[in-house]
Parts: sequence; structure tokens; C-alpha cells
Amino acid sequence: MEIGKFPASLLERLLAKNPMADSRVTLGPRVGEDAAILDMGERLLVATSDPVTFATDQIGWYSVQVNANDVACTGASPRWFMATLLVPERFSEGDAEAVFDQILEACRSVGATLIGGHSEVTYGIDRPIIMGTMLGEVERGRQISTGGAQEGDSIVLTKGIAVEGTALLARERTRALREAGVPAESIERAGGWLSEPGISVLKEARIACAVAQVHSMHDVTEGGLATGLREMAQASGLGLAVEEGSIPVFPECREVCQALGLNPLGLLASGALLVTLPGVDVPAFLSALEGEGIDGWEIGQMLAPEEGLLLIGTGGDAALPEFSRDELARYFASTP
Repeated sequence: MEIGKFPASLLERLLAKNPMADSRVTLGPRVGEDAAILDMGERLLVATSDPVTFATDQIGWYSVQVNANDVACTGASPRWFMATLLVPERFSEGDAEAVFDQILEACRSVGATLIGGHSEVTYGIDRPIIMGTMLGEVERGRQISTGGAQEGDSIVLTKGIAVEGTALLARERTRALREAGVPAESIERAGGWLSEPGISVLKEARIACAVAQVHSMHDVTEGGLATGLREMAQASGLGLAVEEGSIPVFPECREVCQALGLNPLGLLASGALLVTLPGVDVPAFLSALEGEGIDGWEIGQMLAPEEGLLLIGTGGDAALPEFSRDELARYFASTP
């Protein structure tokens, strides 16, 4: 198979073999849903798991953030973190301590506690890998799912695209970008995006839950904005239309993508949050975001399923692009 997450068709077939016999699982594994929700009584337990294989100099911090994002998209607060750390033989004890310190600092920043995990020096790998698991909790009745979007909902996107993919390319393919003519200052700015504007969506998720009637939220990750929109529509059983001119693409992202022949709509984009909500709630949400220094844009609307998935551009309506794998994975696979 190609590098990247499993195709949706394969994942659906595999998940169909997993019946939910436990009635306490109120939200189980589905394409587009990044976290499970368990009924534990007065409060609901949210669980998610995500690996990190890039940005190895910040891998401990990074692993906490991406897992906390998935919890936040359910309306929950991240509380407990576990990490399985696999490192190559060249790793030193000082390197291991640096990763551990990153995890502790990141946990403090999101309000979570490191409660366990596993660590080992592993044969056959050339970089550290972390498999993180984040647990969170949310009040009963306040949980949100990717598949909760309703027909007629407005679609709001925060920050812009593609923070994560552009940052990783700037950090790991600096020479290629320079040779392709990308200005050094653009590469330097993009390389710092993991922390500013950052890949965390906790703040905007909390704002959304506080000021609006949120129907669904989704962290835009592998496969970029186009895949995130497709997952939201599929999970909700709806169609959608998005205005291409309303999609905020960072200038540095455009420069990097043009230089390397990539499409920004399919590039890894953690740091951007998709929210669907009634149109009447959009002004209050955007105003609240602005008050916290976060940009937000209304980019489209959820439609009846028969309307399909549309990208509205200056040349007319077209089908929303579909990416079999993330543009970052495609590029790395072609240029080892």
C-alpha cells in the first residue's frame, strides 16, 4: 500500500468486522471520527490515539498536541496522556530526557497528566516514533461528534491551511525549497508554525462550545482540508458546498506548494478546526475568535446528501478534490 493512512474503503471494511457489543460505547470507530466516547455515568470518557513520526526534534510536545486536538473536537477536556516511545539505537539518555520533558511541558499546557506508557530502544528504525493516547471527559449531553453536522449548517474554518504540512516541509526539506526558489524568510517563518500559529485547536474548540450551538467539529489533519470536509460529510450523511475563494491559504503555504508541485487542499493541516453550526451563530463565534486573536472564516454550507460535495470557484462548480493520500506523504515517498 502507499504511504499514509489506510484508504477509507479499506478502513470501512475492517471496522465492519468489529461489532459494538458493549452498550457503554456511545461513539465507536467510524471513518471520520477520531475519538471514542464511553458512558461512565455522570460524565463521559473520551479516548483517542495518534502516532507522530515527523518533527522529531519536538516529537514529545507534538504528540500531546495532536492527541489533545482529537479530544477537544468532541467538546471534551484532555485529562490523561499515555505515550509509547520507540527510539533508534543512536538515541542517548539525554535525547530521551529531552523528549520526556517535552511531554511533561505539553501536558501542563493542555491541562493533562502523564499517567503511563512504554519506552524502548527499537531495532530497525531511523527516527523516534511516539504512539500517544489521550483520555478526556465531557458532561453528558455536551459531547460533539464529526458526524453531527446538520443540513443547512454553516461551515467555519479557523486559522488557515496548511499549518502542519507547510511547517514540516520547511523543516525537513529546507534545501529543496531553497533550490526551488522559495525565499529564505518564508521557509524560516513556516518552520516555526508548529508553535505559532500552532497546531493546537483547543482554544477555538472551547470558544465554539461556549458561544455557539455546535453540531460538529473536526480537526483537519492527514489528507488536508478536502479530506477533512469529506470525512465530515460522510460521517454526517450529508453533502456540502465550499467556496474556494473563502478558503484561507497562508501565503507561505502557497509558495511551498507551488515550488514542490503540491495542492494545499490535500496537505496535512493540523491547527485548522472545522466547525458546523447554525448560520445565526456564526457572527458571535467569529467575534469571539477575533477577541482571542484567532482568525476564522465561513467557507461553506452543509447540504442534502444528493447535492454531493462541491467546490465553488470562479470557473463554476466542481467536485471537491479527493486525495488518495496526503500530499506530504506523496511528496516524501517520491523524494526520499
